[in-house]
Amino acid sequence: MKHERLIAQMTLEEKCGLLSGRDIWSTKPVERLGIPAIYLADGPSGLRKQVGAGDHLGLNASLPATCWPSASTVACAWNPALGEELGRALGEEAAAQGVSVVLGPGLNIQRSPLCGRNFEYFSEDPHLAGKLAAGYIRGIQSQGTAACPKHFAVNNQELLRMASDSVVDERTLREIYLAGFEIAVKEGRPKSIMTSYNRVNGVYANENEHLLGDILTGEWGFEGAVVTDWGGSNDHVEGVRAGSHLEMPGTLGDSDRQLAEAVRAGEISEAIVDRRVDELLELILNTARPPESSADPAEKEHHALAARIAEEAVVLLKNEGEILPLAAGTRVAVIGDFAAAPRYQGAGSSMVNPTRLESALEALEALPLECVGYAPGFERNGAPDEALKAQAVALAQQAEVVLFYLGLPEIYETEGLDREHMRLPQNQVDALAAAAAVNPNLVVVLAGGSPVETPWLGLCRALVYAGLPGQAGGGAALRVVCGQVCPAGRLAQTWPLAWQDMPVSRCWPGRQRTAEYREGLYVGYRYFETAGVPVRFAFGYGLSYTRFEYSELAVTEAAVSFVVHNAGTVDGEEVAQMYLGLPGGRVFRPAKELKGFSKVHLRAGERQQVTIPLGGQAFRYFNVKTGRWEREAGEYRIMVGASCADIRLEGRVAVQGTGAPCPYEPERLACYYSAELLDVPDQAFEALLGRPLPPAGWDKKAPLELNDAVCQLYYAKSVPARLVWRFLAWLKDRSIRKGKPDLNILFICNLPFRGIAKMMNGMVTMEMAQALLTMANGRFFRGLGALTRGFFACRRAQKRGENEVGPLDKTPAHTG
Repeated sequence: MKHERLIAQMTLEEKCGLLSGRDIWSTKPVERLGIPAIYLADGPSGLRKQVGAGDHLGLNASLPATCWPSASTVACAWNPALGEELGRALGEEAAAQGVSVVLGPGLNIQRSPLCGRNFEYFSEDPHLAGKLAAGYIRGIQSQGTAACPKHFAVNNQELLRMASDSVVDERTLREIYLAGFEIAVKEGRPKSIMTSYNRVNGVYANENEHLLGDILTGEWGFEGAVVTDWGGSNDHVEGVRAGSHLEMPGTLGDSDRQLAEAVRAGEISEAIVDRRVDELLELILNTARPPESSADPAEKEHHALAARIAEEAVVLLKNEGEILPLAAGTRVAVIGDFAAAPRYQGAGSSMVNPTRLESALEALEALPLECVGYAPGFERNGAPDEALKAQAVALAQQAEVVLFYLGLPEIYETEGLDREHMRLPQNQVDALAAAAAVNPNLVVVLAGGSPVETPWLGLCRALVYAGLPGQAGGGAALRVVCGQVCPAGRLAQTWPLAWQDMPVSRCWPGRQRTAEYREGLYVGYRYFETAGVPVRFAFGYGLSYTRFEYSELAVTEAAVSFVVHNAGTVDGEEVAQMYLGLPGGRVFRPAKELKGFSKVHLRAGERQQVTIPLGGQAFRYFNVKTGRWEREAGEYRIMVGASCADIRLEGRVAVQGTGAPCPYEPERLACYYSAELLDVPDQAFEALLGRPLPPAGWDKKAPLELNDAVCQLYYAKSVPARLVWRFLAWLKDRSIRKGKPDLNILFICNLPFRGIAKMMNGMVTMEMAQALLTMANGRFFRGLGALTRGFFACRRAQKRGENEVGPLDKTPAHTG
């Protein structure tokens, strides 16, 4: 151990105390030994250090910080070096605000376009996500701040995210849901990592020895600290045993006492606790900084960087008749509420208080276009408004070109709530159709962090996808529209024609006990390219104002090289993508899998040779029989192109295998070999899992347990408990109808009963949470008595803790 001498001077209570937070955002100090507290803050889209009462949902005020484009938007730039620049700036702001650990980036796979938190994640592809995350991590940590990639692992829905069990086969787990984390850990070397709320194959992620011990530290060589998601600790003792180091937020000593009592009872050895303390001390002592906050010394530079990133991420999806770029002096009408009040970030724990905010209307003043007027066109909350639509139609008639701003409302993309469909609000589509009827020259600028269905695509001549571009994004799409920037963004997620075409459309989300990953490896383009299902816009797709040609392909087992030529008249950037496949293999696999990419800047007429390394990992698959990575022998297809559907060059390379037997019986897995996955039979999914399916539904006759969610109160034995649920459901539905989600209510509805103790900063102990559960299960007076006893026992224990380790911080949060 690196800190053995220091640990030898600590009491058992101090050691156990170090492994649980002091409050919402900081760790416990051990002042007599010079061990400081460190501050952790959300950071996927910018720093969120709260200045008053703390909460993990972004409800209360935070210090101003640069609001960067969301991860799903940055991914469209396909530029890890740019992500590293962003990370470096984020690390600088963390240092200025006294933050030691930035809770990000998020790199869960975008399994479904309806996941409410997709905007926080990079891509449906683990290779792209991992490369981008590694760039963020390197940048953040170059400034002495620790990055904390999240949420490890298989956390792909908001519904019941703290209680559901992600049921996934081992190969899919390794090749899809862990592969991005593996790249991030091995190439970024993060000093910490955050576990997810959910179970993974029956075991909570934070106490999953297979994830934390076998894979994270054993196979990948992770040497940092494992942090729980906020309230994500199920059993603190089991978490410490499995490899978790820090439970957040603090429980005012309740978890500390549980761990110390377990050590004294011989349930866990003190040597394990010492090892976790030693590993956590490495994080604390190497990142500690004064908690005082100061203004960002490079605010202007960071705003300019945010603008550059937003520009590079803009994806031109349609350009009929080359209507874009618009010529200088073009008379434009601006329609759409989003032009005046931009959608620039998602809602929830990633919400940032921006240092400034630029709208499209403001940015338009500095561009060489003549604006004839602005009309909101529609109500943002989806309510029909004929007067607004008529105003938009009148304005559209006065312009040569209409810039029509559409987007997903805030309620559609928020932590704690998944989308119900992929459609834009109908009032936006109606306003677009009305404007198109009087002016066919419509350029749609679309905001949102995830794909949408586009049956209205024929109404516009151009479609510019801006994503969620952050505080400086107001002008990014406009600079593309008027030709100051040549569009260089490419999609990082497939846009299907309709939600029903998605392979997960029949099994997502998991609505009760489990979330079943029946589609296996076939996530996103892996499914569409293998099954031959048409899409609206393919993974990796994006148009440019110039034209690129590919030639001179050379393939070896180690690398792929080729030449890209800018054959147009405009300087531009191309994202050259390399995919791999093995036709006719004994082991089923997708027809195409991204194994490398390179973003190339080329002046008009310029040619450049591009080399993308392959390496042994490109050909590997995880063999569930041998329990390790193997290579199947064969002649692999090497495909290079501008998207997964636009392959320009193709070669072959013969690869020797490792000789492992095929782990599958094809006749039992026919749907996986054929990619016919819209309705996977139970028998096929069980064969893929290698075990019987766990029960998917709740047993409504059984008493509620600590890991059941508050939303299950609707079938509780207690009448008052059922009334409590009806009231909560009413509050939730009311906030959704208003278009302003109540994040507290959404969080409570999906909260397991154990979370009442884990999220109350010690005001409620696990004993008290169990008493509340007893009351919900119809034993009101027994539960009330236990609650009363638990309350006084908690206060006595806290008083003893104060006598042993000094005054406990009873505030609900670090006050900044």
